[in-house]
Amino acid sequence: MIDFPDAPHHPGRNPRPDPAIFAPLRVGLDSDDPERLARSPAFSAGFEAFAARYYWEAHEIWEPVWMALPPASAERHLLRGLIQLANAALKARMGRAQAASRILPLANAALSEAFGPGNAAVMGVTRPRVASMRQQAEQESAL
Repeated sequence: MIDFPDAPHHPGRNPRPDPAIFAPLRVGLDSDDPERLARSPAFSAGFEAFAARYYWEAHEIWEPVWMALPPASAERHLLRGLIQLANAALKARMGRAQAASRILPLANAALSEAFGPGNAAVMGVTRPRVASMRQQAEQESAL
């Protein structure tokens, strides 16, 4: 569980949150084991942030998980796709629809690579869960 700032960060519009709020989430990121990383506080907090429409924060939380994962792995593709979904949703929320439209296909490609043929779930994340997140990102609109 993360203590979110009063409002989501929108670059150039409001101050960045204190990086100290992310420090407790870095526990358990000293491994490249996808199963261990899937149980990390950062992995689950990224989903919490995304669901709460704290897209910049979700990106910041997931990035160290992505960096810890083995290169070219399904898990790393998953995190890249989730980060790009968060970025697309953030751009849409900031009224930058063209940027969001450019990023969504990148997210879709990474997520397709993650799930590939036969992967029902990656790091416990299922296709339906990702589809729901994609829908949230696509339906996001400017404040």
